[in-house]
Amino acid sequence: MKVFTAQQMRNLEAQVYQDNASEEFFMEQAGASIAQMVEEYLNIHQLAKYIILLCAKGNNSGDAYVAGRYLLKKGYKVCALQAVSLEAGSPLCIKNYHRFKQAGGEAKDSSFSFPEEGVILDGFFGTGFKGSLQEPFASIVGRANTSKLPILAIDIPSGLNGDTGIAEGEVIQATQTLFLGAPKKGFFINDGWNYVGSLHPIDFGMPKEFIDQAPTGMIMLTKNIVQPLLPPIKRCWHKYERGYVTALAGSPHMPGAAILSARAALTAGAGIVRLIHPKEMEVALAAAPVELVRQSYCLQNLEAILEPINKASASYIGPGIGKTEETSYLLKYILKHIKKPCVLDADALTLLSESQVPLPKELVLTPHHGEMLKLLRIKQGPLASGKLLELAQSFTNDKNVTLVLKGAPTFILQPNLPIYVSPRGDAGMATAGSGDVLTGIIAALLAQGLPPPQAAILGAWLHAVAGEQAAKEKTSYCMTASDMIAYLPHAYKELLK
Repeated sequence: MKVFTAQQMRNLEAQVYQDNASEEFFMEQAGASIAQMVEEYLNIHQLAKYIILLCAKGNNSGDAYVAGRYLLKKGYKVCALQAVSLEAGSPLCIKNYHRFKQAGGEAKDSSFSFPEEGVILDGFFGTGFKGSLQEPFASIVGRANTSKLPILAIDIPSGLNGDTGIAEGEVIQATQTLFLGAPKKGFFINDGWNYVGSLHPIDFGMPKEFIDQAPTGMIMLTKNIVQPLLPPIKRCWHKYERGYVTALAGSPHMPGAAILSARAALTAGAGIVRLIHPKEMEVALAAAPVELVRQSYCLQNLEAILEPINKASASYIGPGIGKTEETSYLLKYILKHIKKPCVLDADALTLLSESQVPLPKELVLTPHHGEMLKLLRIKQGPLASGKLLELAQSFTNDKNVTLVLKGAPTFILQPNLPIYVSPRGDAGMATAGSGDVLTGIIAALLAQGLPPPQAAILGAWLHAVAGEQAAKEKTSYCMTASDMIAYLPHAYKELLK
């Protein structure tokens, strides 16, 4: 699904209006669809049928009033908090305010106290908002956020900049954002991801051809994009055809990263995983999966390390290998001679950032933001995520690699193509070993024949959905990286439905 800036979306709407489309028709469609989403939310969560509209004087508030009118028709109690006078309101907002009142809706002023049940529908401001909320909006938003009621935001949480994702003051803490037509860039960068909640599209009648023809620099992953990437299963294949992964991972003091990544690769579908590790790790690897093939190495015979890497379908290098002179020497040699698709993560990325090494052709890098700064050789940080994305894209273009920029959200970058962003995942995934799990998943998908960009996209999606499921069962407080592996089958099942 294409992601647009607020200005791009306004330009699209202007084009449609020139094509004799009706702004009033769009508002009516948007309001009806929003009402349906509110109704579904209340039914799923078994909440009281009471909706509080947050309204100002623009067309976003007009959408809220239309939704309120449809909900009134279905027997819901709807009350509008009209924060300011409508004297200078948009014509459509004023018109739909009166329709809402005629349908039996109540309107209160800014002194209104939020109830203890129901749901809030935020219609204060849309994606054109810039700056910080002024009074009385700031105080109302503060009270809404502390009311403990679910908040559904129309198009964007009020107070958030739709282009930059910057929050300069009070911002609606949305449970869900019901975005109109297309997601906005500000959802995913800077402060945006902290406020938007889960994202849900609202069809307001924008002709599909207008969106299809519009250029974009970012695409939000959806199930429809990801599902076709699942590798096919063959009845007659053997374990090597199913996918042979070789891992160069682990060190005596960091066996966990090697074990986690290998378990993830096996669970993600690899037919066989061979872990190449230092000789001193035999005891530390006692907890490794019994299915894992283990092979120790010594630096005096580098060819014995390279051979199984090039014999495999794909490999990954980095989790837990350490940042010693010996591993740096090893990495430089391996990267010069590797011939198969490969994932570089963790310590391998740090070593790469400190050296000039020729890179393999089919390479996936999986840095978090700090590692990305090192790869860019930027010492001051952190950078605003929008700027970091620009620099990461230039790096991807220059190095001709696929790059998974891990975080909340996660971005997948390819040379000279739009950036993909994953809207899935859970805050509990910020835990030790999470990145090792992702590395193993992507390596398994490479081994099953997916090109690096597709393996990165599908791997990031599966990782995120497994994290969501783990959090659902264990809570975001208690989940671990091992839980993500345990719930990886649930992520596959979701795509197989």
